[in-house]
Amino acid sequence: MRRGIMIAAASGLTLALAACSGGGGGEDPTTDDATGEETSAPAAGGTLTIWADELRAGPLADVAAQFEADNGITIEIVQKNFDDIRPEFLAQAPTGEGPDIIVGAHDWTGELVSSGVVAPIDLGATADGFAEVAVNAFSYEGANYGVPYGIENIALVRNDGMTDASPTTWDEMVEAGEAAGGEHVFLLQQGDAGDAYHMYPFQTSFGAPVFATDESGSYLPELALGGEAGAAFANWLAENGSNGSGILDTAITADIAKEKFANGEAPFIVTGPWNISAFTDAGLEVSVLPVPSAGGETAAPFVGVQGFFVNAQSENALLANTFLLDYVSTLEVHTALYESGGRIPALTEAADAIAADDPIVEGFAAAGEVGVPMPTLRQMGAVWDFWGTTQADIISGDASDPEAAWQTMVDNIQGSIG
Repeated sequence: MRRGIMIAAASGLTLALAACSGGGGGEDPTTDDATGEETSAPAAGGTLTIWADELRAGPLADVAAQFEADNGITIEIVQKNFDDIRPEFLAQAPTGEGPDIIVGAHDWTGELVSSGVVAPIDLGATADGFAEVAVNAFSYEGANYGVPYGIENIALVRNDGMTDASPTTWDEMVEAGEAAGGEHVFLLQQGDAGDAYHMYPFQTSFGAPVFATDESGSYLPELALGGEAGAAFANWLAENGSNGSGILDTAITADIAKEKFANGEAPFIVTGPWNISAFTDAGLEVSVLPVPSAGGETAAPFVGVQGFFVNAQSENALLANTFLLDYVSTLEVHTALYESGGRIPALTEAADAIAADDPIVEGFAAAGEVGVPMPTLRQMGAVWDFWGTTQADIISGDASDPEAAWQTMVDNIQGSIG
């Protein structure tokens, strides 16, 4: 494990913090070496509480034991369902009853910050060891609020038994897909409500991101998916929908797309690492490639980042930061978290080591390098429904004028977010 100056500082402050920590503490008599007189000094102790789901609890247990031994403080890891962590934390943290640390997704950041329940975290030199997109993901209004550990994104997955093409554009992919002779040229899950997440890299390739960004790359609450770029993307959806080439189809749900690809009915699919085992179990040999561009610009998928937040009310905030930055942010721990949860490590050293022996990980990592974090803005909640259903309407042909439908969507989203 790495140790830094913060460890020395934290070890000294452990004594001072112990008395006000959840686990109690007190004063033990000690003897002054110079005078021989008995004095009082704070005793080590206290508890640092972490909420984590089953995939993270195990890997954290070993490093927690090391931290306890080094710092004289007890770490309590409470296992919870991942979906329960955010609502329960929001309910308890304002009252001072929540844990010191939670495991969560970066797109929780806006809500957690707006609710005043998480504290900024200065990554310091540790930031240089993480993938840039992972650090940017936890940035909100100019401050960082999380310590990243895992990255997840979609990419183009190829059935190597049907084609060896590595298309960089939509047209190249369609040509290779047609030559492969499968039932489908390409599979992209949509469904009746659409799926803007899986469609997003194609949208960004038209230069129509959902929100604008500032010079640092932080999202601004300003819609950017309209205008000429948005109109061009809307027309592309129609051209490839049911009234056009038919490559995009709202009848293709997530389960149908996975099953059809596993059955060898298409040479290409855009999906995430969560489906790879289904494909390999079906006997397929697959490769992972960046999503090809449909609009001429880089096809940038959303990148989801998971990490750790520190409770704004924590009385052990310094120790919490020390644990996350100097104990958790290591090659060993990030590798263990990957082996447990399957997410590519946010720590570049760990990701590179895994990718060197695993071309699937290497492929998803390469596709994610051009990706963008899922927006943490609270306004994002007003986007999804309008966004997905409009795409579905255009693809299915229910929207006879794609450009008008897209502009109506933009107006509705703008009205919803004010």
